[in-house]
Amino acid sequence: MVFKVSKVPTTPFDGQKPGTSGLRKKVKVFIQPHYLQNFVQSTFNALTPEKVRDAIQIIIKMSAANGVRRVWVGQNGLLSTPAVSAVIRERVGVDGSKATGAFILTASHNPGGPHEDFGIKYNMENGGPAPEAITDEMFENTKTITEYLIAEDLPNVDISAIGVTSIGGPEGQFDVEVFDSASDYVKLMKSIFDFELIRKLLSSPKFTFCYDALHGVAGAYANRIFVEELGAQESSLLNCIPKEDFGGGHPDPNLTYAKELVARMGLGKSNSEVDPPEFGAAADGDADRNMILGKSFFVTPSDSVAIIAANAVDAIPYFSSGLKGVARSMPTSAALDVVAKHLNLKFFEVPTGWKFFGNLMDAGLCSICGEESFGTGSDHIREKDGIWAVLAWLSILAYKNKENLGGDKLVTVEDIVRKHWATYGRHYYTRYDYENVDAGAAKDLMAYLVKMQSSLNEINIIVKGARSDVSNVVNADEFEYKDPVDGSVSKHQGIRFLFEDGSRLVFRLSGTGSEGATIRLYIEQYEKDPSKTGRDSQEALAPLVEVALKLSKMQEFTGRSAPTVIT
Repeated sequence: MVFKVSKVPTTPFDGQKPGTSGLRKKVKVFIQPHYLQNFVQSTFNALTPEKVRDAIQIIIKMSAANGVRRVWVGQNGLLSTPAVSAVIRERVGVDGSKATGAFILTASHNPGGPHEDFGIKYNMENGGPAPEAITDEMFENTKTITEYLIAEDLPNVDISAIGVTSIGGPEGQFDVEVFDSASDYVKLMKSIFDFELIRKLLSSPKFTFCYDALHGVAGAYANRIFVEELGAQESSLLNCIPKEDFGGGHPDPNLTYAKELVARMGLGKSNSEVDPPEFGAAADGDADRNMILGKSFFVTPSDSVAIIAANAVDAIPYFSSGLKGVARSMPTSAALDVVAKHLNLKFFEVPTGWKFFGNLMDAGLCSICGEESFGTGSDHIREKDGIWAVLAWLSILAYKNKENLGGDKLVTVEDIVRKHWATYGRHYYTRYDYENVDAGAAKDLMAYLVKMQSSLNEINIIVKGARSDVSNVVNADEFEYKDPVDGSVSKHQGIRFLFEDGSRLVFRLSGTGSEGATIRLYIEQYEKDPSKTGRDSQEALAPLVEVALKLSKMQEFTGRSAPTVIT
């Protein structure tokens, strides 16, 4: 058969500008007539004709109608966000073709299912999120769109079967290739890490392991990598069957939502009689985020990226020739800064959003980067990568224990972290999330903080009124970033209060939810005295927390007496 292209009349919708995480709304919004089609067509309209012809999309019928000649789809529609980036960068099709972009359909780390979240984003030919110039154009297109193109008579392709389906179209043959979702990604991971060394660690009777996919897409990779390639027991995998609604859970890998793993690792509220595993990890819904745990021990994401960077050259073959540089998002603790200074590495502080890291990586300036929101990655792809982070930690553990597997006691996650603190100091750090706050109230709170920043004297009167044992604020501003690669300037990236002793308070509005607003409050205190790095984090930060809540009038603006999530 030959499919036909239909021009379907439509009307503009009140769009939301897509960010690094794409466009995310409740499912009930996306299933409105023409809503998804409007966004997809607006994306195609934002691309040059050359890119449209070669672009690889999983929105098959609209891809065909917009002149795309070949679409690759992961088997059963399952591809992690990191794997999509890897496929764009690494995969070569049966006809020698390369991908120049991809649509990713994901609820990310939010609840999924018919009554929860759904999202769509577009990644470019470098494997990373669309840059601001493209997302700006998409947004403008959504406000003026009057029709979309679709091949309505194109038959549905069986995406459960690997193979190529070829169909004739107005501009020639249109192919849909369904491919194995894991092969390209597994091949890439094996080129980065010493799988044989990790396999020896996992085979040790002294080392126990648990990986929780939270019923997200990471489950499609967990068995292939951890069981088939590395020899872990299948019983070490938890919630590794991908489900559309994530099993009714919230697939955000933190101490609040990864309850089953947290309990198994000895960090739950009730004491377990079972000895916890030596190492545990969790992924979010699309497998780009990660949480790292030791036996009854939590590793903050800020510490995690710093420790990976400090050990990468020795423990990970991919980095054996050295690191080009490191970077973190502004709200992430300064633990990575200290490592960069100690190792004489280039260092960058960027706004939240992986595209900023991508620019640095494309320019050869950055090897390892991370965000406090459980995102860690390197220049092997242009997205954060949860399984990569788990393999990085397993590599560090394997390296530290390679001469010790027959000894009495293995070097543990906690041992590695505490040694890191003794060497570099500890950044006590916590994040308070106030989720689904009234959007107007959230904006009012942020405007209040910006106005307050004009008077350090007024700020310090409030600080000392709340806690006399907290240092004075010496600088207060809104973070602004000038990209060293393309010169673009990003303003209003978070409100900062910087204290005399190196402590920080940061307030940000997050754009990754689908309803209301999320206010994120970041609290950080640096301690370089080795005798004082073993305190409970919440206890050490309690004075700063008190100051932050008083300074922001959090309860007055939001009506919330406590955060939704503390990490």
